[in-house]
Amino acid sequence: MKLSKLSIVIPVYNECVLAPQLLDRVETVPLPGGMEREIILIDDCSTDGTREWLSGLAATRPDLRVVLHETNRGKGAALRTGFKAATGDIVIVQDADLEYDPREYPTLLEPLLDGRADVVFGTRFLGHTHRVLYYWHSVGNWGLTTLSNMLSNVNLSDMECCYKLFRREVLEQIDIKEDRFGFEPEVTAKVAKLGCRIYEVPVSYSGRTYAEGKKINWRDGFSALRCILYYNLFS
Repeated sequence: MKLSKLSIVIPVYNECVLAPQLLDRVETVPLPGGMEREIILIDDCSTDGTREWLSGLAATRPDLRVVLHETNRGKGAALRTGFKAATGDIVIVQDADLEYDPREYPTLLEPLLDGRADVVFGTRFLGHTHRVLYYWHSVGNWGLTTLSNMLSNVNLSDMECCYKLFRREVLEQIDIKEDRFGFEPEVTAKVAKLGCRIYEVPVSYSGRTYAEGKKINWRDGFSALRCILYYNLFS
């Protein structure tokens, strides 16, 4: 079956400076084989002007799908909303903060378009350019990824990477429960249990500092640990 449409799901929270730049990149990146693109932006009750910008887009850009959450619910909840709205053959998760570059879509899509994969994960740790930042974050990511691999019996190198692409029929079999960053270990456990063909593709990474707006914190690390245990062993 020819895969002809890519749904790009973008959760947005307080990114009034970077989100417009990100949207420009998403709209201009060339997709392989003339694929159609569908862009879905979910505002998670921003308070910095992002919500107003997105409301303006919704009024003037009928080609974009904009959804506004009335309360702040978290990345997982925003993705759940976006996945329900998506109509593409392939769905990709894109953060709004420019840590990840949409110009890498063609490379990420390759294993899906040539029929090798059902799910593709990006990885920041397999030979690509990345900004040097927090050592203990990398240690924590390694520990969480290793535990996730042990329990799900897959050999990912970067379970927490934003870039995740799914065939639509895979997402239709998954009911996402987590509202915040627990989405990452939850969806990893669930695609592993489905026996999906998972590929990893190296991606560049321009991480932010907390002063620049990074949102994930140590509490999310403990939540990820809970999710790894629960969704692999008990769910």
